[in-house]
Amino acid sequence: MIAGNKVLAIIPARGGSKGVPRKNIRLLAGKPLIAWTIEEAKKSKYIDRLILSSEDDEIMQVAGDYGCEVPFKRPIELAQDDTPGVEPIIHALHTLKGRYDYVVMLQPTSPLRTAADIDECMEKCAASDAPACVSVSEVEQSPYWMYRLDKKMRMLPLINSGTLISRRQDLPPVYILNGAVYVARSEYLLTQKSFITDETVGYEMPLKKSLDIDNEYDLKLAELILQYSSPDRVL
Repeated sequence: MIAGNKVLAIIPARGGSKGVPRKNIRLLAGKPLIAWTIEEAKKSKYIDRLILSSEDDEIMQVAGDYGCEVPFKRPIELAQDDTPGVEPIIHALHTLKGRYDYVVMLQPTSPLRTAADIDECMEKCAASDAPACVSVSEVEQSPYWMYRLDKKMRMLPLINSGTLISRRQDLPPVYILNGAVYVARSEYLLTQKSFITDETVGYEMPLKKSLDIDNEYDLKLAELILQYSSPDRVL
């Protein structure tokens, strides 16, 4: 619990990955990818219940082996390529018995995210009295230095700030969702059907911990990072 509020954490993991086949259970530094998220979630100070949402029997078995509760099998229609990411979370909230004040979504594709990141994101949400909080990281390539090309291949600023910013230190900080932690008040999420609204606050994570596994290159990079990180995973 956090500030007297009960917390449900959900790991959504479907079996139909295209970029990396069987991604969620591919071995990463000796463990299935999903195990990295399960183990960190179980270390959280605030999570009262940790569950998996999946339509895949093998993923369900692996998650159970690592101590994650698997209370149901996700309907196949909620495990398609075009299924919005929030739908499995809403389905879980409607399916489970009991009331949870906060819901946390932990995607298994963020293996460098730690229990501290999970807890600090929840703390930011509670301390800000915000209905939702998501993890972000500052981008390396600023959109203020990006261009689009018109039909004559002329360069047009992607963001027209009115003046040319020539020094990196003068660029305004810009952030991107890193996919690691999503927190929201359950009732708010059921109403808004999104973690991202104009009331959502951001929890900043360092870029070095924000790797999201989307392809084979990401998997190899994560392997190297985890092999050379310290046992307590302070990256």
